[in-house]
Amino acid sequence: MRITIKYEASWRNSFLDGSNNEPLPKNGRPFVGSMTTLGKRDGNGNYPNFIKREITHDTVMGILNRLIGDQRKLYQSRNCPNYFFLGLEDNISFDDQQNAGNPINTETVYIRNMEGNTDQNSFSGMIKGNHPAFISDYSREFWGVLWLSFEELKSFLTDSSFAFDLPSSVDISLSSVLERSLYLRDVMKPMTCDEAIINVVSIMKTVFPEEKYIEADKLKPIRLYAAALYIQLERLKKKYDMTTACNRRGTNTFVYGYSKRGFNGTRDFMKNFVTGGEKPIWGNPYKLDRRNTEGVSLLTKANGTLDIHIDIPENKAQQLKEMIEAAGVSSFYLGKKGLAYVDVIR
Repeated sequence: MRITIKYEASWRNSFLDGSNNEPLPKNGRPFVGSMTTLGKRDGNGNYPNFIKREITHDTVMGILNRLIGDQRKLYQSRNCPNYFFLGLEDNISFDDQQNAGNPINTETVYIRNMEGNTDQNSFSGMIKGNHPAFISDYSREFWGVLWLSFEELKSFLTDSSFAFDLPSSVDISLSSVLERSLYLRDVMKPMTCDEAIINVVSIMKTVFPEEKYIEADKLKPIRLYAAALYIQLERLKKKYDMTTACNRRGTNTFVYGYSKRGFNGTRDFMKNFVTGGEKPIWGNPYKLDRRNTEGVSLLTKANGTLDIHIDIPENKAQQLKEMIEAAGVSSFYLGKKGLAYVDVIR
Protein backbone atom coordinates (compact mmCIF):
# COMPACT_ATOMS: atom_id res chain seq x y z
CA MET A 1 0.00 0.00 0.00
CA ARG A 2 1.27 3.46 -0.85
CA ILE A 3 -0.07 6.82 0.26
CA THR A 4 1.19 9.86 -1.63
CA ILE A 5 1.04 13.20 0.15
CA LYS A 6 1.86 16.54 -1.38
CA TYR A 7 2.84 19.46 0.74
CA GLU A 8 3.60 23.15 0.48
CA ALA A 9 5.49 25.49 2.79
CA SER A 10 6.24 22.91 5.46
CA TRP A 11 8.22 24.62 8.21
CA ARG A 12 11.52 22.89 8.80
CA ASN A 13 12.61 24.58 12.00
CA SER A 14 11.46 24.26 15.58
CA PHE A 15 11.11 27.08 18.07
CA LEU A 16 10.75 24.75 21.04
CA ASP A 17 13.32 22.61 22.77
CA GLY A 18 12.61 18.97 23.54
CA SER A 19 10.32 16.63 21.66
CA ASN A 20 6.61 16.65 20.92
CA ASN A 21 6.67 12.87 21.15
CA GLU A 22 6.98 12.77 24.89
CA PRO A 23 4.90 14.07 27.80
CA LEU A 24 4.97 17.83 28.18
CA PRO A 25 7.14 19.25 30.98
CA LYS A 26 5.22 20.92 33.77
CA ASN A 27 5.81 24.40 32.34
CA GLY A 28 5.69 23.39 28.70
CA ARG A 29 8.56 22.99 26.27
CA PRO A 30 11.12 25.82 26.53
CA PHE A 31 10.87 28.48 23.83
CA VAL A 32 14.26 28.81 22.11
CA GLY A 33 13.32 31.09 19.24
CA SER A 34 14.04 34.46 20.86
CA MET A 35 16.80 36.60 19.44
CA THR A 36 18.87 36.16 22.59
CA THR A 37 18.46 32.40 22.79
CA LEU A 38 19.05 31.83 19.10
CA GLY A 39 22.41 33.57 19.30
CA LYS A 40 23.77 31.46 22.14
CA ARG A 41 26.59 29.09 21.30
CA ASP A 42 27.50 25.84 22.98
CA GLY A 43 30.98 24.78 24.00
CA ASN A 44 31.79 23.78 20.43
CA GLY A 45 30.85 27.13 18.94
CA ASN A 46 27.60 25.83 17.44
CA TYR A 47 24.13 27.35 17.69
CA PRO A 48 22.08 24.54 19.28
CA ASN A 49 18.86 26.55 19.45
CA PHE A 50 18.55 26.94 15.70
CA ILE A 51 16.80 23.60 15.39
CA LYS A 52 16.30 22.05 11.96
CA ARG A 53 13.53 19.50 11.49
CA GLU A 54 13.18 16.86 8.81
CA ILE A 55 10.54 14.26 8.04
CA THR A 56 11.12 11.30 10.35
CA HIS A 57 9.46 7.99 11.04
CA ASP A 58 7.62 9.63 13.95
CA THR A 59 6.40 12.36 11.59
CA VAL A 60 5.00 9.73 9.25
CA MET A 61 3.31 7.84 12.08
CA GLY A 62 1.80 11.09 13.31
CA ILE A 63 0.40 11.76 9.84
CA LEU A 64 -1.09 8.28 9.53
CA ASN A 65 -2.79 8.62 12.90
CA ARG A 66 -4.08 12.03 11.90
CA LEU A 67 -5.48 10.62 8.66
CA ILE A 68 -7.52 8.00 10.52
CA GLY A 69 -8.89 10.63 12.90
CA ASP A 70 -6.63 10.03 15.88
CA GLN A 71 -5.58 13.49 17.06
CA ARG A 72 -3.79 12.45 20.21
CA LYS A 73 -0.08 12.95 20.53
CA LEU A 74 1.85 10.08 19.06
CA TYR A 75 3.20 8.80 22.38
CA GLN A 76 -0.35 8.75 23.74
CA SER A 77 -1.59 6.72 20.78
CA ARG A 78 1.32 4.32 21.04
CA ASN A 79 0.60 3.71 24.69
CA CYS A 80 -3.00 2.79 23.93
CA PRO A 81 -3.70 -0.99 23.81
CA ASN A 82 -6.00 -0.43 20.80
CA TYR A 83 -3.35 1.43 18.81
CA PHE A 84 -4.16 0.68 15.18
CA PHE A 85 -0.53 0.44 14.06
CA LEU A 86 0.52 -1.76 16.97
CA GLY A 87 3.07 -4.22 15.60
CA LEU A 88 2.93 -2.64 12.14
CA GLU A 89 5.32 0.29 12.46
CA ASP A 90 8.32 -1.74 11.31
CA ASN A 91 6.49 -2.37 8.02
CA ILE A 92 6.11 1.32 7.28
CA SER A 93 8.74 3.30 5.37
CA PHE A 94 8.72 6.59 3.53
CA ASP A 95 10.37 8.57 0.77
CA ASP A 96 10.46 12.33 1.16
CA GLN A 97 11.03 13.92 -2.23
CA GLN A 98 11.61 17.48 -1.22
CA ASN A 99 11.66 19.98 -4.02
CA ALA A 100 15.10 21.28 -3.16
CA GLY A 101 15.06 23.66 -6.08
CA ASN A 102 12.12 25.58 -4.68
CA PRO A 103 12.53 26.00 -0.92
CA ILE A 104 11.00 29.13 0.49
CA ASN A 105 13.78 30.22 2.77
CA THR A 106 14.16 33.93 2.14
CA GLU A 107 11.13 34.84 4.18
CA THR A 108 11.56 36.20 7.68
CA VAL A 109 8.69 35.26 9.97
CA TYR A 110 7.75 37.09 13.14
CA ILE A 111 7.09 34.69 15.97
CA ARG A 112 5.25 35.36 19.18
CA ASN A 113 7.23 34.99 22.38
CA MET A 114 5.01 33.01 24.74
CA GLU A 115 7.48 32.97 27.61
CA GLY A 116 6.22 36.23 29.09
CA ASN A 117 9.68 37.79 29.04
CA THR A 118 9.98 41.51 29.48
CA ASP A 119 12.11 44.02 27.65
CA GLN A 120 15.37 44.71 29.45
CA ASN A 121 15.20 48.46 28.94
CA SER A 122 11.56 49.38 28.42
CA PHE A 123 8.50 50.00 30.48
CA SER A 124 4.94 50.94 29.64
CA GLY A 125 2.27 53.32 30.83
CA MET A 126 2.24 56.78 32.36
CA ILE A 127 5.09 57.86 34.63
CA LYS A 128 4.09 58.58 38.22
CA GLY A 129 6.39 61.53 38.84
CA ASN A 130 4.63 62.41 42.10
CA HIS A 131 5.42 59.09 43.75
CA PRO A 132 5.87 59.52 47.53
CA ALA A 133 9.42 58.23 47.31
CA PHE A 134 10.45 61.57 45.74
CA ILE A 135 8.19 64.12 47.42
CA SER A 136 8.12 62.95 51.05
CA ASP A 137 9.88 64.55 53.99
CA TYR A 138 12.54 61.85 53.91
CA SER A 139 13.25 62.00 50.16
CA ARG A 140 16.23 64.38 50.17
CA GLU A 141 17.97 62.61 53.03
CA PHE A 142 17.30 59.22 51.52
CA TRP A 143 18.22 59.65 47.87
CA GLY A 144 20.78 62.31 48.75
CA VAL A 145 23.41 59.67 49.53
CA LEU A 146 23.72 59.17 45.79
CA TRP A 147 25.11 62.71 45.51
CA LEU A 148 27.81 62.25 48.15
CA SER A 149 31.35 62.40 46.91
CA PHE A 150 33.20 59.12 47.24
CA GLU A 151 35.18 60.48 50.19
CA GLU A 152 31.95 61.55 51.87
CA LEU A 153 30.44 58.18 51.10
CA LYS A 154 33.23 56.36 52.95
CA SER A 155 32.61 58.57 55.98
CA PHE A 156 28.88 57.94 55.74
CA LEU A 157 29.38 54.19 55.71
CA THR A 158 31.81 54.09 58.61
CA ASP A 159 30.16 56.69 60.87
CA SER A 160 26.52 56.20 61.78
CA SER A 161 26.33 59.80 63.03
CA PHE A 162 27.57 61.25 59.74
CA ALA A 163 25.21 63.99 58.60
CA PHE A 164 25.17 65.72 55.25
CA ASP A 165 23.36 68.68 53.82
CA LEU A 166 22.35 68.15 50.25
CA PRO A 167 22.95 71.31 48.18
CA SER A 168 19.76 73.13 47.22
CA SER A 169 20.81 72.91 43.58
CA VAL A 170 20.16 69.16 43.69
CA ASP A 171 16.57 68.46 42.79
CA ILE A 172 15.32 65.10 43.99
CA SER A 173 12.94 63.68 41.42
CA LEU A 174 12.36 60.44 39.59
CA SER A 175 14.39 61.58 36.59
CA SER A 176 17.27 63.02 38.60
CA VAL A 177 17.61 59.87 40.72
CA LEU A 178 17.55 57.73 37.59
CA GLU A 179 20.15 59.85 35.83
CA ARG A 180 22.37 59.88 38.90
CA SER A 181 22.08 56.12 39.27
CA LEU A 182 23.08 55.56 35.66
CA TYR A 183 25.99 57.95 36.09
CA LEU A 184 27.25 56.10 39.15
CA ARG A 185 26.92 52.76 37.42
CA ASP A 186 28.11 53.53 33.92
CA VAL A 187 30.45 56.52 34.17
CA MET A 188 32.33 56.15 37.42
CA LYS A 189 35.27 53.85 36.83
CA PRO A 190 36.25 50.92 39.04
CA MET A 191 38.78 51.87 41.67
CA THR A 192 41.90 50.14 42.88
CA CYS A 193 41.40 49.06 46.44
CA ASP A 194 43.53 51.01 48.89
CA GLU A 195 43.57 50.56 52.64
CA ALA A 196 40.65 52.92 53.21
CA ILE A 197 38.43 51.13 50.69
CA ILE A 198 39.33 47.72 52.09
CA ASN A 199 38.40 48.99 55.55
CA VAL A 200 35.00 50.21 54.31
CA VAL A 201 34.35 46.97 52.47
CA SER A 202 35.22 44.92 55.54
CA ILE A 203 32.60 46.89 57.45
CA MET A 204 30.07 46.30 54.69
CA LYS A 205 30.78 42.57 54.87
CA THR A 206 29.61 42.61 58.46
CA VAL A 207 26.41 44.43 57.49
CA PHE A 208 25.69 42.47 54.30
CA PRO A 209 27.72 39.25 54.65
CA GLU A 210 26.24 37.65 51.54
CA GLU A 211 27.37 40.42 49.20
CA LYS A 212 30.66 40.60 47.33
CA TYR A 213 31.95 44.10 46.72
CA ILE A 214 35.47 43.63 45.33
CA GLU A 215 36.11 41.89 42.03
CA ALA A 216 39.57 41.37 40.54
CA ASP A 217 41.01 43.75 43.15
CA LYS A 218 38.74 46.52 41.88
CA LEU A 219 35.74 48.19 43.42
CA LYS A 220 32.90 49.64 41.41
CA PRO A 221 31.70 52.75 43.26
CA ILE A 222 28.03 51.87 42.59
CA ARG A 223 28.48 48.89 44.92
CA LEU A 224 28.99 51.12 47.93
CA TYR A 225 26.36 53.67 46.87
CA ALA A 226 23.82 50.85 46.69
CA ALA A 227 24.84 49.62 50.13
CA ALA A 228 24.58 53.19 51.41
CA LEU A 229 20.95 53.42 50.28
CA TYR A 230 20.03 50.35 52.31
CA ILE A 231 21.93 51.65 55.32
CA GLN A 232 20.27 55.04 55.01
CA LEU A 233 16.90 53.36 54.77
CA GLU A 234 17.45 51.73 58.16
CA ARG A 235 18.81 54.91 59.74
CA LEU A 236 15.87 57.02 58.55
CA LYS A 237 13.33 54.54 59.86
CA LYS A 238 14.08 56.02 63.27
CA LYS A 239 12.78 59.40 62.09
CA TYR A 240 10.31 58.76 59.28
CA ASP A 241 7.79 56.32 57.98
CA MET A 242 9.79 54.76 55.13
CA THR A 243 7.18 52.35 53.82
CA THR A 244 6.84 54.29 50.56
CA ALA A 245 10.59 54.25 49.92
CA CYS A 246 10.89 50.57 49.15
CA ASN A 247 9.21 47.33 48.18
CA ARG A 248 8.57 44.51 50.59
CA ARG A 249 8.51 40.85 49.61
CA GLY A 250 7.95 38.67 52.62
CA THR A 251 10.35 39.79 55.30
CA ASN A 252 12.77 41.33 52.80
CA THR A 253 12.95 45.00 51.87
CA PHE A 254 14.16 46.27 48.52
CA VAL A 255 15.04 49.82 47.54
CA TYR A 256 13.44 50.61 44.21
CA GLY A 257 15.78 49.52 41.42
CA TYR A 258 18.63 48.64 43.74
CA SER A 259 20.10 45.52 45.24
CA LYS A 260 22.52 45.75 48.13
CA ARG A 261 25.41 45.77 45.70
CA GLY A 262 24.26 47.65 42.63
CA PHE A 263 21.75 49.42 40.45
CA ASN A 264 19.58 46.93 38.55
CA GLY A 265 18.91 49.12 35.52
CA THR A 266 16.32 51.44 34.08
CA ARG A 267 13.55 48.87 33.70
CA ASP A 268 13.85 47.51 37.23
CA PHE A 269 13.79 51.05 38.60
CA MET A 270 11.02 52.47 36.41
CA LYS A 271 8.62 49.55 36.77
CA ASN A 272 7.83 50.89 40.25
CA PHE A 273 6.76 54.29 38.96
CA VAL A 274 4.69 53.61 35.85
CA THR A 275 1.08 52.59 35.43
CA GLY A 276 1.77 49.71 33.04
CA GLY A 277 4.72 47.96 34.65
CA GLU A 278 7.37 46.19 32.65
CA LYS A 279 6.92 46.07 28.91
CA PRO A 280 6.43 42.48 27.72
CA ILE A 281 8.24 41.25 24.65
CA TRP A 282 5.60 40.56 22.01
CA GLY A 283 7.82 38.62 19.67
CA ASN A 284 10.78 38.78 17.37
CA PRO A 285 11.88 37.85 13.86
CA TYR A 286 13.09 34.28 13.52
CA LYS A 287 16.55 35.14 12.35
CA LEU A 288 19.95 33.84 13.34
CA ASP A 289 22.62 36.32 12.36
CA ARG A 290 25.84 34.37 12.55
CA ARG A 291 28.69 36.74 12.92
CA ASN A 292 31.79 36.73 10.79
CA THR A 293 31.54 34.46 7.75
CA GLU A 294 28.60 32.14 8.35
CA GLY A 295 25.86 34.51 7.25
CA VAL A 296 22.22 34.69 8.23
CA SER A 297 19.88 31.74 8.77
CA LEU A 298 16.12 32.12 8.41
CA LEU A 299 13.15 29.85 8.65
CA THR A 300 13.19 27.16 5.97
CA LYS A 301 9.98 26.14 4.26
CA ALA A 302 9.87 23.13 2.00
CA ASN A 303 7.66 21.91 -0.84
CA GLY A 304 7.54 18.35 -2.06
CA THR A 305 5.98 14.92 -2.09
CA LEU A 306 5.94 12.32 0.64
CA ASP A 307 5.38 8.69 -0.31
CA ILE A 308 4.44 6.39 2.55
CA HIS A 309 4.93 2.68 1.88
CA ILE A 310 2.94 0.33 4.11
CA ASP A 311 3.69 -3.37 3.87
CA ILE A 312 0.67 -4.92 5.57
CA PRO A 313 -1.88 -7.65 4.64
CA GLU A 314 -4.48 -6.70 2.05
CA ASN A 315 -7.41 -6.84 4.45
CA LYS A 316 -5.59 -4.58 6.88
CA ALA A 317 -4.72 -2.17 4.07
CA GLN A 318 -8.35 -2.08 2.99
CA GLN A 319 -9.38 -1.31 6.57
CA LEU A 320 -6.84 1.51 6.75
CA LYS A 321 -8.06 2.97 3.46
CA GLU A 322 -11.66 2.92 4.67
CA MET A 323 -10.69 4.57 7.95
CA ILE A 324 -8.87 7.35 6.07
CA GLU A 325 -11.87 7.95 3.81
CA ALA A 326 -14.23 7.92 6.79
CA ALA A 327 -12.14 10.45 8.73
CA GLY A 328 -12.22 12.76 5.70
CA VAL A 329 -9.17 14.81 6.63
CA SER A 330 -8.88 17.21 3.72
CA SER A 331 -5.69 19.02 4.69
CA PHE A 332 -3.29 19.09 7.61
CA TYR A 333 0.04 20.40 8.79
CA LEU A 334 3.14 18.49 7.83
CA GLY A 335 5.51 18.85 10.75
CA LYS A 336 4.87 22.49 11.57
CA LYS A 337 2.51 24.73 9.61
CA GLY A 338 2.26 24.61 5.85
CA LEU A 339 -0.39 22.73 3.92
CA ALA A 340 -0.48 19.01 3.10
CA TYR A 341 -3.07 16.75 1.58
CA VAL A 342 -3.44 13.16 0.42
CA ASP A 343 -2.97 12.98 -3.33
CA VAL A 344 -3.26 9.26 -4.02
CA ILE A 345 -3.89 6.04 -2.10
CA ARG A 346 -2.88 2.90 -3.96
